[in-house]
Parts: sequence; structure tokens; C-alpha cells
Amino acid sequence: MIYKRGKFYWYKFMRDGRLVRESTRQGNDKVAHNMESAHRTSLAKDEVGIREKKAVPTLAQFLTDCILPWAEATLAANTPKNAKWYRREIRALKEYKPLANVPLEGINGELTSRFAAQRIQQGRRIATVNSSLRVLRRVLNLAVEWGVIATARKLKVLSGERRRERVASAEEEAKCLAVASEPLALIAPVLADTGMRPEECFRMRWEYVTWLNGRKGALLVTHGTTA
Repeated sequence: MIYKRGKFYWYKFMRDGRLVRESTRQGNDKVAHNMESAHRTSLAKDEVGIREKKAVPTLAQFLTDCILPWAEATLAANTPKNAKWYRREIRALKEYKPLANVPLEGINGELTSRFAAQRIQQGRRIATVNSSLRVLRRVLNLAVEWGVIATARKLKVLSGERRRERVASAEEEAKCLAVASEPLALIAPVLADTGMRPEECFRMRWEYVTWLNGRKGALLVTHGTTA
């Protein structure tokens, strides 16, 4: 059978009591079916037997060859800040050679803890270190999604991170709007009432707004960091 994981199709079947499962790295279901059939035929004819394990790239190789091109292709145009974030954190990850030179499947909590400890010793804040760890966690999840590795270990961020979020009260909002100039006076209530980010709000078009009974409605956010 074939099934889709992320943007690629995978196939799996049983052969002599052994589960065979591989990514086709294809987004076309017909091609995936053909690849599954070819693998079944090869095994039946004893032409390949049990396949050799594919070489797993190191973290540095995967970041350079796969993640950076992916970030530039998918993030640079619509969310340039996210693309810049990936570039910055990828540089930090590649600078720590004990982590960068390890195959993806060998990355574990002990190794990332040493990476975090070195960053703290360099004077980095916990929030800065956690930013790198979050990118690393995302990178490993993408490696699983793309069929490069089978599983990714769970990585924990450091505790004690200071957060800068603060919720303004209704009174503070009213005082701000009373002295705000345009376009802030027009945009700020929309941001406060919908929770949209500025970039999401600036991309709004009238066709993305649906009114119900002239009082309530819905907004369609077509660009953002989450689905």
C-alpha cells in the first residue's frame, strides 16, 4: 500500500514476515505505485534481497544541502524574517563541530546539552540557545518527514527562559489609541481584536472577510507561520 506523509508518498508491504517500508520521495501517487511494484518484483526475483542501509548525512551536510535551499524556497518570499531566523540558527549549529559532524540519527539529548552548555558559556542568553534548539528540533522532524531518517529523538529546550510577552489592559489600549496617529490608529484595533500579526493584517483583502448578519464574521489568513 502507499500513503502520504508530508508532501511525499511512502509504500509498505510484508515480505517473508518482514515489513518493507520506504519513502518514494515523490508527490505523484502513480509514480509511487510503480516504485512499490518494482521493489516487490525485485524482491520476488531475488535481485536485491534486503536492501543496504542508506547513508545518513551529517547535520552539517543536511543543513547545507537540504534545509537552507528549503528555507530560501519556501520562506524567503513570504516570511523573510523566518528565513533570516533559519540562516542565523543554522550558522550557530554548524559552528559546533561535535554536533555538526554527527549523522542525523546520532543526535541525542546528551549531545544537544553539550551544545547548549557551550553557548551559555559564550555568554548567550537562554532564549537565544533555545532558539537554536527549536530550529534543530524542526530540522530533525523534517528529516523524518522527507524519509532521510526513520525517527527523531525528542529534544528539550532549557528552562528559565525569560519571556517578554505582556497583555495590555483595555484602559492602556484606549489611552494608546487616543493619541495614536494614522495608520496606527486604524490598524491597532484590528490587531488587538483579531490576534493577527502585522504582516498578516497588511495582506488582508476584502474578499478574505466574510460578514454574518452585518455584526459577526470571519477572516481568512492566507499567509502566516502556522497553518
